[in-house]
Amino acid sequence: MTYFLYNAPSVCKHHTKSSSEWQTKMAGSKSSSDPEIEIQVEETKASSEGDNMLYKVDDTPPWYLSILLGFQHYLTAFGSTLSVPLVLQSAMCIGDDRVGLSEIISTIFFVSGLSTLLQTTFGVRLPIIQGATFSFLTPTFTILALKKWECPFTLAAKGEWNVTSDPLPDPGSPEHKEMWQMRMREIQGAIMVSSIFEIVIGFSGVIGLFLHFIGPLVIVPTISLIGLSLFKEAADLASKQWYIAVMTVALIAIFSQYLKKVKIPVCRVTRKNGCSMYKLPIFKLFPILLALISAWAICGILTAAGAFPEQGKWGSAARTDAKIDVLEKSLWFRFPYPGQWGLPTVSVSAVFGMLAGVLASIIESVGDYYACAKLAGAPPPPVHAINRGIGMEGIGCLLAGAWGSGNGTTSYSENIGAIGITRVGSRRVVQMGGLIMMILGCLGKFGALFVTIPDPVIGGLFMVTFGMVVAVGLSNLQFVDLSSSRNIFIIGTSIFFGLSFPNWMKTHPGYIDTGSDILDQLLSVLLGTSMFVGGTIGFILDNTIPGTLEERGILRWRQKDESWTASGDNVNSVYDLPCIQKYLNKLTITRYLPFCPNFQPCCGKGSKKQDPPVEPTSVYEKKVDDTNM
Repeated sequence: MTYFLYNAPSVCKHHTKSSSEWQTKMAGSKSSSDPEIEIQVEETKASSEGDNMLYKVDDTPPWYLSILLGFQHYLTAFGSTLSVPLVLQSAMCIGDDRVGLSEIISTIFFVSGLSTLLQTTFGVRLPIIQGATFSFLTPTFTILALKKWECPFTLAAKGEWNVTSDPLPDPGSPEHKEMWQMRMREIQGAIMVSSIFEIVIGFSGVIGLFLHFIGPLVIVPTISLIGLSLFKEAADLASKQWYIAVMTVALIAIFSQYLKKVKIPVCRVTRKNGCSMYKLPIFKLFPILLALISAWAICGILTAAGAFPEQGKWGSAARTDAKIDVLEKSLWFRFPYPGQWGLPTVSVSAVFGMLAGVLASIIESVGDYYACAKLAGAPPPPVHAINRGIGMEGIGCLLAGAWGSGNGTTSYSENIGAIGITRVGSRRVVQMGGLIMMILGCLGKFGALFVTIPDPVIGGLFMVTFGMVVAVGLSNLQFVDLSSSRNIFIIGTSIFFGLSFPNWMKTHPGYIDTGSDILDQLLSVLLGTSMFVGGTIGFILDNTIPGTLEERGILRWRQKDESWTASGDNVNSVYDLPCIQKYLNKLTITRYLPFCPNFQPCCGKGSKKQDPPVEPTSVYEKKVDDTNM
């Protein structure tokens, strides 16, 4: 009966009026009919009106519900945020200093929470989580691959370090800590200085002009090469116990693909209906976390059963007791602070190398803004909101560099998908999630707990997450005319050259000799970064080889979303700054500031009701549509 009622509008599509009246009568007979019928009718009616959000951007759920939903956002961002410090562990020369690794994990969660609060309050003001970004990984690896930053432990494992004449320090000793902290300080300096460029690009309004030269044929090699260039790191961890790594991949596939439509009954509290039951697609919402915990638990059982060999043999990396000492050595409470690893160092080559990651992060975030607004029931973000959002992400990267997380921050598309599933787009909920991240980032034991995850489990996780990054980039080809030989040439050349030349740079260190050490390091970092090389080739070819906007995919990529038809000042109130907006309205100068809600582009023509000129509807909107089931 419920199924027939839910599908009644589609069955009677030629009798819309009669169907609507019938639904109204059925909804009015609440007391004498099944209450589930009324719920289905209300959902159908809300969906037809395009207003099916439980809580929109400016709504404030009850405090207890805000905490639960905020913790859910934290769990959704957990997998990607945790992956970054783990994949940097070897290159940063952290090695077996597990306490140090747990402190970095706590720091990255703390900074992510702080950046989230800043972004949702003063930035784009959409319910969007900020977290660690894969875009910075490739430049980081390229910088640390320079001869002066090569890790002695890695060289010793390859037989390229004489441990007799120059012995290595004990893991976790003061000498070893200084070894990885000096590398961290170099990355800190590069992130902090390069983030200034992002701040300027955002708050100056340059991002709007810059996007006119960026299309799918530039996005595809830039984003795809981020994941492709990281396959070695994933393979190295997975190869320590392939069976466990494959099992982790299989669990992620089962939870995220085969069981994604399975819903678990849970309790929901709403202002209108009070306490009620609804079905939550928990496997679709937390596939990474569930797979990680399941694989971790299976490794624990096999360790207790003696299935894994002793330390030093192949397969022993899957043991859960190999890193258990970190829980004893780590502090219960530790407050991360700026400069905790020492004063950051700055080199020109590292800064310019990190700029490639900054540009990739900017392009990714702009797409996230539009997808988040669409799902959260907000109007498309105007120019001033995009400018302010990118500028605030630059400030977030600056703080991440100052705190020493080893990475920057960017917007998370995973949490945007969670908004579509839960139908909760409240800004307060995401702010609560940011606060939870900061609190848990101060609990040392909590960060240490995740250091004990076996390496093969992490390797399996990387196989999927890095592969998804590649797929995200390639999915932008949906806007491009793939029957055009011009486009095929650009795609193939940019990706293949983006893989080939950086690989040659890494196998021929010191080959570039311009006579200037600074210029040599600069060229080595830039030309050794796959996404910079591939993205640059794609940018040059796409903007110089003749082709129509439709052929290049730019027309479809910039297509505006006409689903939002509301008008008036209340449309842009979502993006107004808190507390001070009424004072800004009185200042004439704010009309000329690209980051102010009063900004009037095109020499003062238009108004703040005007939509931004560019809306890159890419894979993120496809993700949005997929989550609305």
